[in-house]
Amino acid sequence: MTYVASARAVSDLVRRIAPDAWDGPGLGAWSVRDLVGHTSRSLVTVIEYFERPVEHEELADAADYYVAAAAMLAVADGSVDERGREAGRALGEDPAARFAELVDQAEAVAARTDPDLVVHTICGGMRAAAYLPTRTFELVVHGLDLSRATGLPLDLPPGAVEEAVTLAARVAARTGKAPDLLMALTGRESLAAGFSIL
Repeated sequence: MTYVASARAVSDLVRRIAPDAWDGPGLGAWSVRDLVGHTSRSLVTVIEYFERPVEHEELADAADYYVAAAAMLAVADGSVDERGREAGRALGEDPAARFAELVDQAEAVAARTDPDLVVHTICGGMRAAAYLPTRTFELVVHGLDLSRATGLPLDLPPGAVEEAVTLAARVAARTGKAPDLLMALTGRESLAAGFSIL
């Protein structure tokens, strides 16, 4: 499962973060601890959401989730940044050990959950099997963020990276950004500063 393999790869990186690096710059306004905390949400949400089945499936796949998330982010008021800080604080005095515990818990929950179960997500009800790729995407992207912030190498599973890139392209296609992305990927144009699929 690419989700679990990605989580374990990121956990290995987190384990190697030096004690004096946790308060250093992570991403944007986040410290490394905040960024690790935000990344841990890819574990916490699986643990919590998979225990909250709902009746109605509103999102068919991971791309639908990110289209909905992009609309939510467009009107966000800094709550994402604050949730990252809160998640960082919630990791406690030994954040690497807590992160590893969350990986074990998320793996167990994912393994015992029916892939067809419709579960609660912040963007709407969707099947567990459709939600997991969104968490793999977050682990891959923020794992790379952590690698860059700390200078530590990250050995991501190739299948997970391919899955994340494919998902990003699908989201770009559904939000009208695919032509710009395709031109950049084929070396014809550079992406504008600040380009994002979200």
